[in-house]
Amino acid sequence: MGCSSNSSQLSIKIGSKNFTENLILGEMYALALEDNGYKVERKLNLAGTLVAHEALKKGEIDLYPEYTGTGLINIMQEKPLSDAKEVYDKVAKFYKEQFHLVWLTPSNANNTQALAVSKKISDAYGIKTISDLQKNAANIRLAAVPEFEEREDGLLGLKRVYGDFPFKTMKLFDYGVKYRVVLNDEADLTVAFATDGELTNPELVVLQDDKKLWPPYYLAPVIRQEILDKDPNVRQVLDEISSKINDQTMQQLNAEVDIKKREYAEVAKEFLEKQMLLKKVK
Repeated sequence: MGCSSNSSQLSIKIGSKNFTENLILGEMYALALEDNGYKVERKLNLAGTLVAHEALKKGEIDLYPEYTGTGLINIMQEKPLSDAKEVYDKVAKFYKEQFHLVWLTPSNANNTQALAVSKKISDAYGIKTISDLQKNAANIRLAAVPEFEEREDGLLGLKRVYGDFPFKTMKLFDYGVKYRVVLNDEADLTVAFATDGELTNPELVVLQDDKKLWPPYYLAPVIRQEILDKDPNVRQVLDEISSKINDQTMQQLNAEVDIKKREYAEVAKEFLEKQMLLKKVK
């Protein structure tokens, strides 16, 4: 037990949530583990957080990519905290004690919630931070997304931390078109996530959360303790992937799928090959 010779006998079920970034990461985990001799079963493209979390608890999957802030707010039902290490430590301790689940080493990709304005508007009004936005809200047309007005990590939290936002207009748009609406000058501002592929576009400016409303959402694999008990080397394979990932990397990978319309599995494999994380010749 606990040596690499177990890898050929150990079968690992890998899950992911149903959006681009999580699919890419889930596929990376699967490819790297296969390359190290593990048998892998892919159960990617599950619905949201709660479905993936329940599947992990029940043993329907053995690991999936998760975010520290999601663990804190959605699973633990805690208030946001701004210190990245504090969030990670708190979430890791809770998962281990409550569920026998282990948070592995986090990557440097922080997919936190954000706000993005057009470069034109940022330049015109000198808007670089959310405080700047609050002062200029009356001039700004917001492209909101579903639930943004009602959520504590949305407009409610923004008002609580920064003050009122009397936007010029506020219209609701689907997640899939929100950036296009800003780039087409139908709105000036929209809700973003820091590693969205569309944010590689220089015509969009992500505003600094200068009063730290949003917690950090660092990306890390969450895995069942019993898998690590059977073979601790699984940790090393996954930690190597996490060590190569940051905000810019994740933005670029997401852009390959969301903007260039490539297959997520192809993008995942190409990245691992470039990083020399696939040893066997395919």
